[in-house]
Amino acid sequence: MTHQVRAVVARGKGAPVSLEMILVPDPGPGEALVRIEACGVCHTDLHYREGGISDDFPFLLGHEAAGVVESVGEGVTDVAPGDFVILNWRAVCGQCRACLRGRPWYCFNTHNAKQKMTLTDGTELSPALGIGAFAEKTLVAAGQCTKVDRAASAAAAGLLGCGVMAGIGAAINTGNVGRGDSVAVIGCGGVGDAAIVGSKLAGAAKIIAVDIDDRKLATAKKLGATHTVNSKDTDAVEAVRELTAGFGADVVIEAVGRPETYRQAFYARDLAGTVVLVGVPTPEMKLELPLLDVFGRGGSLKSSWYGDCLPSRDFPMLIDLYLQGRLDLDAFVTETIALDEVEKAFERMHHGDVLRSVVVF
Repeated sequence: MTHQVRAVVARGKGAPVSLEMILVPDPGPGEALVRIEACGVCHTDLHYREGGISDDFPFLLGHEAAGVVESVGEGVTDVAPGDFVILNWRAVCGQCRACLRGRPWYCFNTHNAKQKMTLTDGTELSPALGIGAFAEKTLVAAGQCTKVDRAASAAAAGLLGCGVMAGIGAAINTGNVGRGDSVAVIGCGGVGDAAIVGSKLAGAAKIIAVDIDDRKLATAKKLGATHTVNSKDTDAVEAVRELTAGFGADVVIEAVGRPETYRQAFYARDLAGTVVLVGVPTPEMKLELPLLDVFGRGGSLKSSWYGDCLPSRDFPMLIDLYLQGRLDLDAFVTETIALDEVEKAFERMHHGDVLRSVVVF
């Protein structure tokens, strides 16, 4: 059986997205059909539309989603019809060298559905991050579904599928922020704010938010930043050092993905401190640092892939914290929108007017 559903498609580089009917097949072996309840509008989807990820148009956009499993294919045992799930784009294989070393969050052979979703004329779609969730239903590998408590709001839960998990994980998993640590977060969009929330969860004593937008700094303060620095007016490195007795922060999380902000992060950390890059750079960007400074300052320079998360471990835990009132995922939902409002949401995101617009079905 084939399901005909509404979906948001990017047909060409830079062109506005369109709402179209697509065809979604029933799940085959190892696959699951998911009825989407909510999907966040993430900057990665805009990258796809702009051709910044690949040129495999047309794209079926959307990936930061939660929904209900409608049916599963042969051999699927971890999820069943009726399960409320968060979708993830790193379905671990269990067999690659990272998985066999006990580091599945680095899995180098993650799974996607093998069957293709198509336009009604048969044109194959490329689903964003192997998910494609700006659609009433989508087909994914069953390992991309993580079952969580149904009591959670779909609009909030789905955000763990990408941006919020990336930020929280950058602090807790990659940065190993611990009790009493000082943390600086450079870039206070959705991912940076999630890193602030993660640092607070981990027990950081001082959390310094750095941005050039006072609106974003105000939001960061509400989410747990103890201090804010507007680097448009102030030298960010000197400000962070001044707030940390002249030493620099134990962990600096760079959530912008630009050479100039990475240099700030590098010099704003304490000796033997940690820099975590979670902001995504573009291919042409280059970084130049004195090698002696890299050696002399010691510590760790890390990149955070999807917050180094293991969805089966981290999603249920974070949803439990959310339901206990200890993790305010609702604070990241600026607005809920209809499926045909994604293009307008891209514009609001580009201007920094929202943390997250979330499509609710």
